[in-house]
Amino acid sequence: MNKNPSHLYDVIFVGAGISGPFIAHELCKAGIDCLMLEAGKHYTRKTYPRNDLDGTSQLYWAGGMELGQDCQIAFLRPKVVGGGSIVNQALVDRFDDDAFDSWRDQSGVDFFNESDMAPWYEKAESEISIQTISEAFRNENANIFKQGFDKLGFTHAPLRRAQKDCKHEEGNCCIECLNGCRIGSKQSTPETVLKEALTLGLTLIPEVEVVKISPSADQVVVESMNGLKGKNQYRAKHLVLAAGAIGNSRLLLMSGMNKQLPAIGKNFFCHPQYMAFGIYNKEIKAHLGAFQAFKSDDAGFRKDGFKLENVYAGPAAIAILLGNYGQAHHRYMEKLSHFACIEVCTRDTTPGSIRVKRNGKTIIDKTRNKEDLARYDKGKKIINEIFRSTGAKEVVYGSFGIGLHLMGGCAIGVNPKTSVVDPEFRLHGYKNIFAADSSIFPNAPGINPSLTIMALSKKAAADILRSIQS
Repeated sequence: MNKNPSHLYDVIFVGAGISGPFIAHELCKAGIDCLMLEAGKHYTRKTYPRNDLDGTSQLYWAGGMELGQDCQIAFLRPKVVGGGSIVNQALVDRFDDDAFDSWRDQSGVDFFNESDMAPWYEKAESEISIQTISEAFRNENANIFKQGFDKLGFTHAPLRRAQKDCKHEEGNCCIECLNGCRIGSKQSTPETVLKEALTLGLTLIPEVEVVKISPSADQVVVESMNGLKGKNQYRAKHLVLAAGAIGNSRLLLMSGMNKQLPAIGKNFFCHPQYMAFGIYNKEIKAHLGAFQAFKSDDAGFRKDGFKLENVYAGPAAIAILLGNYGQAHHRYMEKLSHFACIEVCTRDTTPGSIRVKRNGKTIIDKTRNKEDLARYDKGKKIINEIFRSTGAKEVVYGSFGIGLHLMGGCAIGVNPKTSVVDPEFRLHGYKNIFAADSSIFPNAPGINPSLTIMALSKKAAADILRSIQS
């Protein structure tokens, strides 16, 4: 409950994932009075869920999976303080010219190029520790990936990971990090910029779902649902939307702002990911140790719109992906320790949309066209070759796609008819509402978005600070 409803904050943040904490850290360093509202819970190292079934049900919206209208992709949307920095594998890559060129063409925003973004990447990277998995700690799942690539003549590279002192030498398993890192080595925002912002005076209120905003010339009124405590209001001179592609779109639509900005909820993208399992006579034990160490780095794959990574998941998730029943399902689950796993991630080409019904229910319209399916088929073929070349006796493919890296819905651009956010990260026509998270992405880059969200948030923080102080 807001103990002082008359208090006027300088800035309210909606969302405590990656973008919000990176911006808040910069503003709090300048003495700005900030409030951050987050729908999810605030876990600690001691309270993170201990298995994938609890993690999925507790750390995501809708208990773990939100289906699109065609039920072909299950979208995973984190609902936790720290957002994607808690539940994802903390992979951090800079975008290449191919990604930025497509963004610049789509949006008309000039700073989308490697040169202009470089200093913001550097600022973001300075806030976290970045490492790769050393050869000594790669598990057999990673070794199979490397061996297959080497045999087939494809180029691979180590994954850059936001991590520090993972204590692999003590037998720690990265699989636990998918539910939140209990030793604090994953460089999630609660371990880095959010922690710093809180020491500088940021007020964080978890388990508060913002349902409507009412902007005026000098302030924004934020209406929320605080669980069993009912409705509440908060006020600020400025608002930063940091609830992600679906969250930001839904909030703006529920606030009726699509009347002025018709592009809200449009151009929704993701990186559909499909897991495939190679089954070997020997035990692989892909769940142990540092299982995600490599990615494809092949120019041909990039041109064809897909990438490969060695990955794994908990037994509950794999059981769902296998999609079998009875004896067939039992046979696979008994062989789980013999599974290796490679994932194909496609660069999405089909724009989707986010809609909201009158009762507040979110509708995700997202289909795959022939090009999207062709990209998956190309990646699937390479995975089969990798597994077969390294001795797999059987290859099993996941029964549906997983929608990770949710992007768009509030795209950045110069045209208010086709975009929502302007090049200074303001909503078109609103001088005191900002956004810099993945919701502003003009299209799918085909590269992990986390580091670019951080970099854009650093740049946005500088613009917001100038606006506040002018």
